[in-house]
Amino acid sequence: MASWAAAGAGPAFPQAAGGGAAGPRGGRFPFPYTPYRIQEQFMEALYGALEAGRVGIFESPTGTGKSLSLICGALTWLRDFEEKKQQEEARILAPEASGQEGKTQPASAGSGHPESSGAAGEPEWVTAFVQKKEEQDLVDRLKEEQIRRKKREERLERIRHNVQLKYAAKRKRSEEDETKRLLQLSKEVFSEGDGVDVLEQLDHNEEELILAEYESDEEKKVVYGLEADDDDLEEEHVTKIYYCSRTHSQLSQFVHEVQKSPFGKETRLVSLGSRQNLCVNEEVQRLGALQLINDRCMEMQKNKHEKKSHEENEGKKRRVSRTVCPFYSYEQMQFLRDEILVEVKDIEQLVALGRETKACPYFGSRYAIPAAQLVVLPYQMLLHEPTRSAAGIKLKDQVVIIDEAHNLIDTITCIHSAEVSGSQLCCAHSQLLQYMERYRKRLKAKNLMYIKQILYLLERFVAVLGGNVNQNPSCQAVSQTGTVLKSINDFLFQSQIDNINLFKVQRYCEKSLISRKLFGFVERYGGTATAVKTNKENQKLAGLQNFLLTLQQGPNKEGTPQSPPMEAESDQLRTASPLMQIEGFLSALTNANQDGRVILNRQGTVGQSSLKFLLLNPAVHFAKVVEECRAVIIAGGTMQPVADFREQLLSCAGMDPARVVEFSCGHVIPPENILPIILCNGPSNQQLEFTYQTRDLPQMMDETGRILCNLCNVVPGGVVCFFPSYEYEKQVYAHWEKMGLLTRLAAKKKIFQEPKKASQVEQVLVEYAKCIKRCSQAGGQMTGALLLSVVGGKMSEGINFSDDLGRCVIMVGMPYPNIKSPELQEKMTWLDRTMPRAAGQAPSRVLIENLCMKAVNQSIGRAIRHQKDFASILLLDHRYTRPATFNKLPQWIRERTQVKPAFGSAFAEIRKFHRGKLDAL
Repeated sequence: MASWAAAGAGPAFPQAAGGGAAGPRGGRFPFPYTPYRIQEQFMEALYGALEAGRVGIFESPTGTGKSLSLICGALTWLRDFEEKKQQEEARILAPEASGQEGKTQPASAGSGHPESSGAAGEPEWVTAFVQKKEEQDLVDRLKEEQIRRKKREERLERIRHNVQLKYAAKRKRSEEDETKRLLQLSKEVFSEGDGVDVLEQLDHNEEELILAEYESDEEKKVVYGLEADDDDLEEEHVTKIYYCSRTHSQLSQFVHEVQKSPFGKETRLVSLGSRQNLCVNEEVQRLGALQLINDRCMEMQKNKHEKKSHEENEGKKRRVSRTVCPFYSYEQMQFLRDEILVEVKDIEQLVALGRETKACPYFGSRYAIPAAQLVVLPYQMLLHEPTRSAAGIKLKDQVVIIDEAHNLIDTITCIHSAEVSGSQLCCAHSQLLQYMERYRKRLKAKNLMYIKQILYLLERFVAVLGGNVNQNPSCQAVSQTGTVLKSINDFLFQSQIDNINLFKVQRYCEKSLISRKLFGFVERYGGTATAVKTNKENQKLAGLQNFLLTLQQGPNKEGTPQSPPMEAESDQLRTASPLMQIEGFLSALTNANQDGRVILNRQGTVGQSSLKFLLLNPAVHFAKVVEECRAVIIAGGTMQPVADFREQLLSCAGMDPARVVEFSCGHVIPPENILPIILCNGPSNQQLEFTYQTRDLPQMMDETGRILCNLCNVVPGGVVCFFPSYEYEKQVYAHWEKMGLLTRLAAKKKIFQEPKKASQVEQVLVEYAKCIKRCSQAGGQMTGALLLSVVGGKMSEGINFSDDLGRCVIMVGMPYPNIKSPELQEKMTWLDRTMPRAAGQAPSRVLIENLCMKAVNQSIGRAIRHQKDFASILLLDHRYTRPATFNKLPQWIRERTQVKPAFGSAFAEIRKFHRGKLDAL
């Protein structure tokens, strides 16, 4: 059980661990409306888990108000925690307030008996002195914290109620802008009168591309972007809740729920995001790619930190004027931080406020973290330790809630995996070699050493793929194609790079911003800054540009390099930063040997081949989160089967099983509003078993078509049919078209297919919804639409087929993953070697079953989205009746599921269900 301690403050509260309040005051949670009973149960279980310092796996189906339950349950606990903490502080400080601090001296202090000793062998007066010192330190810390808290509350209260302060700040910003504009104008006039040489100016610009002197062991005082004299912006971290989800839209939706909740006015909430989402500097935003934006921002910060030392040397030597960000200023940052804490804001509101106040929302939100009570952030920022550290997130004794966590294991695996192609490796080598040759005489020895090491690494990586960095990768054929998996150590030995310290190289890449300098070099000498180049230089650099484009694109069908327009070249180079991608791969190679594998994927050419790092043990990265936090809640609408979370994440992380709690609630819909059926046989009594061996048989595809034809006759509105893969859906569609089944289906419902391209999904959904609405209003023979979707596709997660959009969901077969995949085979081998057998089954077999059922549960959960919704669910495969499989369905679906051996009885049940619902409308 986690100890009861206030983060940053230090004092422990033993009475809360044992005899503290078991629930909220009076057992009631503030709520915007009368909660469902399952919401009350959810909040009570959540409160208990946070109080006891547990790791909880919470499941609450979509449509049951999970977000509000999380908000009201967690913030009620935080409110009670803060109250008890302040009461305990008052109790400790009470003797001092009454002037008794010096009156209780230890009995042995100055007694003249040094030979008497305490329990630890020390004289009692020493033990008493140490104890007194600790007590006094505690009192001093609490007093300091009280003073800080009082100052913060007074400051925020002034801003909240004094509009004049805002106007004063706005007027001051306008005056500063005008001053800057006049200064800039005078500089331009001076430059024109002084006749600054164009060549000199361009030389100054070029100096920005040269790497600064690198000192690997130097520790500069820069705290996630804070200047050394910006200490006032840094505060102690109060106890807080970190809430994370998958997408920015989900986070914005959560923030809006907080705003509507009873806690919306009093909660100090900060929304975190990437620079790509929060940057308001248009010059930086135009870079487009996230890594480029990150590097440019860091470079501007570095320029600002170096500005003072440059100004000191101005009289001795003329310095280059380096660009600094106008949105990063001390006073503006203070104002923005307090504005964020005063009122709950989502990402969009935060960006708008940043533009208005001329302050950076990215850093402003980070400065607000210490004083915030609720921090809202995307998965990657919390689960990736370097990103977490850079953002100033401290998890010690805090609470973490991970929502939409059904894909948590895959998310951690993806965040810490990396892949680079042969084209990227050759392209990066060519760019870096050109850069080194141009600036060799101006680079410091340590920079040259690391650049040569990186060049050697790139050369060896290409050699492992069977290529040569000095030749076009698209023209180099690979002699032995196929996929090979290696342990990290074996890969390092085979590549002959085991003598290079990858940790140091990785750190150099991060600190030196070499990828940003390299990108600037390629961008500048790709035809954009040719004013001072000789014809010979122009020809050389044009050749470099064409070669780099060739590396990225490969030859066309005729075997000659493609020549896109200049705008296309510029766009391609702007988004292509191969060294940035390679840095991720180098970082992945620093994982422990047993926790991952390197996949050598050799295709037709070196350019098409790739190196991929696959993380096998996500628990090593999740363990750090669980160890530091007071409590962790993993929540989702569909968490079944939960065995993966327990075993692959928590057990492998060394978690005590007694600390893990599970909670699953039912749905708010009445039992009669859902009809789940497992169908074992089709209309012609063909057994439904869609294995890889049988699903391609014509009779199986015919039987599936007949089932849909019958259902489309009796189901109103929309029918969504999920197939195991895009390839199988395409194959079945072509067969139906050939056999005339498609025409029969189209007579009742217009047919839509899920597109592979994500950009086309929205359009298909809009047309699908329009068709259903049109048919319901017009009546007639057409009764709606049929949507052919794919498990694991864009429509199986995050899309709501509520009401008429999904009156029936059909699952064709069981979507088992491709067990021939080298990555999956390696994962299965690793599990069998490291995990114990469960209920007589090998861990690899359990994994396959769980992956299948997670996908099924996500897909069939698309239909029921609110209390008054209704739908039928049809699982087409007799294997769903197996106990091990059946028990992995969500409880609220499982306890209402009917097994139908024959199609006739299933069809009659579905017809009766939908007729009854239509009559009731």
